[in-house]
Amino acid sequence: MALRKIYINGNFYTFDNMRPITQAVVVENGRITDMGSTGDMLLQWQNPGSETINLYGKTVTPGLIDSHMHLSITAEHFLNLDLTGVTSKQVMLEKIQTYAKTLKQGEWLLGRGWDENVFTDGGIPTIDELDHVSPATPLYIPRICSHAFLVNSKALEASHYHPLMSVPEGGTVVLDKQTEKPTGLLLESASQLITEYIPEKSYDQLKNALRKTMQFAISKGLTSVHTNDPHFLGGFNQTYQLYDALLNQEDLALRTNLLIDHDFLDDLKASGMYAGFGNDTLQIGAVKLFADGALGRRTALLSESYSDATGTYGEAMYDQETLFNMVQDARKLSMPIAVHTIGDQALENVLDILDQFPPVWYRDRIIHVQVLREALIKRLVEPSRIADIQPRFVPSDFPWVMERLGEKRSSLAYAWRTLQQAGVICAGGSDAPVEPINPLMGIHAAVTRRSPGEEHEGWNPREKLSMSEAFRLFTEMGAYPTNEENKKGTISRGKLADMTVYSHNPFKMEHPDELLETDVDMTIIGGAVK
Repeated sequence: MALRKIYINGNFYTFDNMRPITQAVVVENGRITDMGSTGDMLLQWQNPGSETINLYGKTVTPGLIDSHMHLSITAEHFLNLDLTGVTSKQVMLEKIQTYAKTLKQGEWLLGRGWDENVFTDGGIPTIDELDHVSPATPLYIPRICSHAFLVNSKALEASHYHPLMSVPEGGTVVLDKQTEKPTGLLLESASQLITEYIPEKSYDQLKNALRKTMQFAISKGLTSVHTNDPHFLGGFNQTYQLYDALLNQEDLALRTNLLIDHDFLDDLKASGMYAGFGNDTLQIGAVKLFADGALGRRTALLSESYSDATGTYGEAMYDQETLFNMVQDARKLSMPIAVHTIGDQALENVLDILDQFPPVWYRDRIIHVQVLREALIKRLVEPSRIADIQPRFVPSDFPWVMERLGEKRSSLAYAWRTLQQAGVICAGGSDAPVEPINPLMGIHAAVTRRSPGEEHEGWNPREKLSMSEAFRLFTEMGAYPTNEENKKGTISRGKLADMTVYSHNPFKMEHPDELLETDVDMTIIGGAVK
């Protein structure tokens, strides 16, 4: 008989309307059996075969869920040069130079995380600057958004680049206007010119880095994640093999839903797997697609030109016919789609296509939805559609995003409250490592709409969420993209016993910045402390 656990003297915010707050929770076989007062639960359930865990008044919510991230790219922080948070071009170049000296001959200098928008001393490094700090080592470093990439001359040489070679659709090799030579900056799918020549990490290297990343995610209170990885883990088959080994064989416990890129649909079909295939710990999710790029590099597709670049509208990743066929490919396998959609024109293009297909059993996800129009919001109000939003984008992108969009469009940018009030189903994610994996930072951003330490009322303050609404994005609503709202997301009888325990009570704070000083004291998955 499985051990019964009784968590007592807690301050449980259940998000279950039948019992919003409770004091004790009983767990058996990984699920919640009962809840109530500490005295009643001990009287009814305590016996020699049970274990009692005293929470000493700590606050507990349902286990935190990240609805969109990239565990594999986050794992690169354990493998390569991490430039996240660097606010100086000079410091970035110094870090590259120092790291280059640690590499052996023939090794590539790989990293990620640079963001020119936070540099205080200039813009994007030039290829000459990159060549100076990494003269003998090929260099490839994606921007924090993974939509722009820096390379040096050695990388171009190693990939046999020449001016007449064809660039993959949707990609750009940025050229100097005077010399017409590469500047070292690649946009979108042009990265494929380089990546096919980068030596792959070994299975064990990937596994070890992925293990560390999962453990880190759990330490931040996450009990479930939705992650997109095949392009970074050696394809669909190896991706599933890695997760199966770590989750089902090593019992790392972090509940994981795998988004599968359209490129690997044939592999998915050959495997016999489908959306929902798996168990409560590891499942196959939706088919991942891209409709456009990012606002930072002006590649997000807008219906009107960028306010700070007249005549520039962004880029569709595919023409409508191609995108239609990709959605059709997914539907032939009864698969939902999860489509990266930032600009309003990209959203319209995606909705025009989705309207031509009946929904499938699992909900379609529209990821990011950062630029909106009223008419498009109404079209998102469908029970078969999820707006997969990233609140932490607000403090990262404002105020420069207002330069891109202008005042009028900015009023409906990152409009989380407007979406919810309209009846759109929203789930919260980080897009880690684009934003920190720590969900409390995403919740803080949803509540304040500003960066930590700033004192203003927030960007578009009418779009702020309450603390409870923000937590629901990362708990209850995180179950909806995978049709698991009857299985997890709230602390309720019969649901999976996934809970997060905090050092402070987020719902009684005088100032939301206190959330940034709050620690996760316990992450409980299936009733077990991890």
